[in-house]
Amino acid sequence: MRRADIYWCRLDPVEGGETGKMRPCVVVSLDSLNPVLSTVVVCPLTSQLRPHWRTRLQVCPAGQAADVCADQIRVVSKSRLAGRIGRLSEDDARALHELLTEMYGAR
Repeated sequence: MRRADIYWCRLDPVEGGETGKMRPCVVVSLDSLNPVLSTVVVCPLTSQLRPHWRTRLQVCPAGQAADVCADQIRVVSKSRLAGRIGRLSEDDARALHELLTEMYGAR
């Protein structure tokens, strides 16, 4: 499990405006922490594109356009992950890192 890997993830139950259901999520937690902790930090993907939202990054894993929802970042138990389905391209991974740095100030 590495940063920029995409996994199916069970996000339910949710509250309020949280993104739910089973959906692809990008792992954004540090590679050094992923094998040690029982949780990972993920950003869900959605097929509902919002090209003008500064909190979203359009990507095209496996040839299908999707938005990474950096505004829906969350910590989940690894038990919620159902299987690896892909990986962001190097350019998309770099762009997501830049977006998360801009939003949350983490380097």
